[in-house]
Amino acid sequence: MTASCKLLCAATLLALLTPESHSQANVCGKASLNTRIVGGINAPDGNWPWQASLHRGNTHFCGGSLINSDWVLTAAHCFSRSSGTSGLVVYLGRQNQEGTNVNEVLRTVTEIILHPDYDAETFNNDVCLLKLSSTVNFTNFIVPVCLAASGSTYFNGTTTWVTGWGNIRSGVPLPPPKALQEVDVPITGRRECACSYGVEAITDNMICAGLRAGGKDSCQGDSGGPLVTKKGNRWIQGGIVSFGRGCAMAEFPGVYTKVSMYDSWIKSKIISNQPGFVVFKSTGTDSDSSVSCAGLPPAGITTTTAPTTTQTTTPAHLTFLPAVTCGNAPLNSRLVGGSDVTVEGSWPWLASLQMNGTLVCAGTLVNENSVLSSADCFSRSTTPSEWTVILGRFPQTFLNPFETSSQVSNITLSNLSGKNVAVLTLTSPPTLSNHIQPICIDNGRAIPVGTKCYVTGQSSGEGQAQQEIQASVVDCGSTSSNSSICTTTFTLEQADAGGPLMCKLDNTWFQAAVLTVSTSSTNSTNSTNSTNSTNSTGRVKEVVMIHDKVSRFKNFLTATLGTLLSPSSNSSNSSNSSNSSTNATSATSTTTTSTASSSPYSLLSFVLHLIIVSMCPFFL
Repeated sequence: MTASCKLLCAATLLALLTPESHSQANVCGKASLNTRIVGGINAPDGNWPWQASLHRGNTHFCGGSLINSDWVLTAAHCFSRSSGTSGLVVYLGRQNQEGTNVNEVLRTVTEIILHPDYDAETFNNDVCLLKLSSTVNFTNFIVPVCLAASGSTYFNGTTTWVTGWGNIRSGVPLPPPKALQEVDVPITGRRECACSYGVEAITDNMICAGLRAGGKDSCQGDSGGPLVTKKGNRWIQGGIVSFGRGCAMAEFPGVYTKVSMYDSWIKSKIISNQPGFVVFKSTGTDSDSSVSCAGLPPAGITTTTAPTTTQTTTPAHLTFLPAVTCGNAPLNSRLVGGSDVTVEGSWPWLASLQMNGTLVCAGTLVNENSVLSSADCFSRSTTPSEWTVILGRFPQTFLNPFETSSQVSNITLSNLSGKNVAVLTLTSPPTLSNHIQPICIDNGRAIPVGTKCYVTGQSSGEGQAQQEIQASVVDCGSTSSNSSICTTTFTLEQADAGGPLMCKLDNTWFQAAVLTVSTSSTNSTNSTNSTNSTNSTGRVKEVVMIHDKVSRFKNFLTATLGTLLSPSSNSSNSSNSSNSSTNATSATSTTTTSTASSSPYSLLSFVLHLIIVSMCPFFL
């Protein structure tokens, strides 16, 4: 065959094997229904056809952007390292969170790819990719956005748009029908932004946008959504909603992941049908170069110092980030004594575990979407769909404006000798507030004798308050063990099993033990085991209660939860559990979970490839 035929065959084969090279560049960023020039509130249908809504169960928790027919770009902080795809749904073409959306489609997710260098404390590299379960077809209401390519520049004052279904103000949710919101915000130069948040808090991987006077910003629930700018007739995503101090606060613009810094990483993960990358270049002179403040290097000089803190920041989708901390109970002023819990939010980590609508046990929120309880609570069923977790409830039976109800996607039980614990994974993380916060897990530190600790009781009587009981740490005597802690005695009901023994150390609340209700002790309502001890005169001391320390399950909890939460940095002591080493032998566990389906391959494309490959030898 002639050389031209050989070349044609080779070119045809290459085109079929790599049809993705420029396909998205031809369609990305074109919002045919969007004629937006100035600000608005409710975004008209189809204005932002790449906008995605991420759900677990029936709850929207983050935004995202469609970047080709199979992938969604979002923020890493919307997920933890241990997050699974079970129950995760992506809606595209959605306008309202309530009611019918005739233009929407939904897809489950088969893969979550967090950036390997994502830092949950500093929010550096806050980027994540979601692989959809099947390809979506493009319409006027579903179109991928273009992505800012490497080398893009955004000067101070550049107009951008951010969209999402987040709160309209800090702590104020979007009112029904919860329509997609849009707001225009100008770019804030990196130097000016760093002067607000701290010189080391804003890295080269971040871009800021907002009014110096405040009033316009992304907010809780917008995380992972796109920050876009228009170039010609195309919209280009330059940022991913990441974090900020409050919402729309003066002098604190929103902080976004800078998309152009992840050009190579995204291309390395999306092998076929790559997104359309477009270089965005601001024109004129960048006024940010003249900004100066204490500690900020002169313009043109960069520093490689790693960011150290973002203490004053909160991410846009949950109020308890950036670094999720534990052991804070803003509404709890307990010092001494025990009484009815008369203040809502006194124990914001306390959870009620219900099986098929019936209260069974207690538990504690220990990270963004995990609850710790006793394995004994699940002797009747370990089927996740039968269980519901209620947080922020006070008291048990009245209307509670602060409570949330979450479904369970996984139940994981430890498998040690003796008593065991359980970890429940929630289908969607609750929005943290003064009434819902995680507790720290004791990492094996010594809790001095005499320390005043607390347990709580979930009263089942209608209208009755939860009870709190003070229990002092006492010497375990001859039964002393590194894996045990002893307290004065108290009485609990069966529904209190799985609840916490809580101790406050260095201004932070730690869970020292998971309570169980023993049926073998002399008092069947007593928690764990009890023992008598004698002093040197031979007189019998009061009965003490022996509890298994939570630190006994450290390997299991680390394997199940990933990095354990640490107290806030303003506490003089941190748990250090995230940095402590684990034993070489990993803890064993049993897990009940559901698995996501794998992504289908295009049969037509595969057949065409085979045809061309089989024909080429005849021509060559």
